[in-house]
Amino acid sequence: MILPIVAYGNAVLRKRGQNVDKDYPKLQEFIDNMFETMYNASGVGLAAPQVNQSIRVFIVDARGFVDDEDEDEEGLKDFVQVFINPEIIEEDGEEWDFNEGCLSIPDVREDVSRKERVRIKFYDRDFKEHEEVYTGLKARVVQHEYDHIEGKLFTDYLTPFRKRILKGKLANISKGKISVGYRMKFVK
Repeated sequence: MILPIVAYGNAVLRKRGQNVDKDYPKLQEFIDNMFETMYNASGVGLAAPQVNQSIRVFIVDARGFVDDEDEDEEGLKDFVQVFINPEIIEEDGEEWDFNEGCLSIPDVREDVSRKERVRIKFYDRDFKEHEEVYTGLKARVVQHEYDHIEGKLFTDYLTPFRKRILKGKLANISKGKISVGYRMKFVK
């Protein structure tokens, strides 16, 4: 089932998600619905708060970054993962800018500076524990989605000047004055 994606301005996007256990009601169905929702919106990641659930779950399918399998230097075509109760242990390396967007903030893309490497502990959809190190675009996607379960958005990293420039556009998104090709839930 395709779920509506919560738009910028909704309070759930600013809450820190709660941990879940393997007995969380309909968790596997919820994860499947998250993937269907993300694919329908042409995303590469989606966090539970973006579909109005304040829990510590996010998914990633970075194949959307790969145009040609011959150009998959970072191994993105195989980067499909469910992250349950993740905890970033460390972020390090040089900071680098990349133009980010977000399904909850459609038609807004901005350069965001993030560390090039992340170490994260998490459970997969079968509640098997993992500790992984990701670099480059993998690290960036993980950091972006992790921010969602911490109640942060990529716009939080922008300078006050950039935020002022985007103020009107963000207000219009929160009011539903935007047209997108996927279901959204706007602030009432």
